[in-house]
Amino acid sequence: MVRRELKQFLSIFAGAVVVLPALPAPVRAADIMMAPHRAVYDMSLATARGGSGVTAVSGRMVYELTGSACEGYTQNMRFVTQMTNQGGNAVITDLRSSSWEEGNGKRFRFNSSQYRDEKATEVTAGDAARANTADDVKVELTKPSKKDLSLSSRVYFPVQHSIALLAAARAGKTMFRADLYDGSEKGEKVYDTVSVIGRPRPPGSSPQLPKIKNAEELDQLTAWPVSIAYFEPGSDKKDAVPVYELSFLFFENGVSRKLFIDYGEFAIQGEIKEIVFHPPSKCDQK
Repeated sequence: MVRRELKQFLSIFAGAVVVLPALPAPVRAADIMMAPHRAVYDMSLATARGGSGVTAVSGRMVYELTGSACEGYTQNMRFVTQMTNQGGNAVITDLRSSSWEEGNGKRFRFNSSQYRDEKATEVTAGDAARANTADDVKVELTKPSKKDLSLSSRVYFPVQHSIALLAAARAGKTMFRADLYDGSEKGEKVYDTVSVIGRPRPPGSSPQLPKIKNAEELDQLTAWPVSIAYFEPGSDKKDAVPVYELSFLFFENGVSRKLFIDYGEFAIQGEIKEIVFHPPSKCDQK
């Protein structure tokens, strides 16, 4: 269960993303500029409840976003952790993910792999596409086996979802619900997500955050505390329990800080230790 949950964390971060008709006016997805960057997060165990079997977690996640709306977005992530159980046994999990997403949300290619103690345990790859943003999504999986899927037109891809979430925050919305497809669970999973958006924090209002090199740019930006609950498809009941919840401070350029992911039995936290901003795309400079 631990390996599956960590893979879910990797696939939904982006962590934790244009144009869909449901976006709030007057803010448009096209107005959201995602900053190309590379961020390194130190991860650790925040809490462990009785019966989880987890006593310690240490690790590091490297996340990189490149590209733009006009040329598409590329996301690369690697998340290596060492988890220790009550018996003192440690397992090293290495999760790797790479994806490319068309800027208009019409196509999403993904490839991920998982290793346990340096041995490959799972590989997933596929291509999802729709002719127009209002059309159903057709998915062609090539790994772990060839399979075709048809998904609702309501589905958001990862970068598309992040952009829509930022647009909702900028429009003053406090909640955003969306079906999210990110290629997780062997490429067959669609999550029903409910995002709660807190009050905006104006530039310079987060002095308690640790100072790191190149983060000065974030001090000049508005940010929102965001919590996203991930539910199984069809979980419409009021008492439904999310599979997990991801909380973070979301800056208007798409960078996240103060990560916290709660799986119920245990929770992981992470903070940026290094960040480098890449030059903007040439097509964004036109």
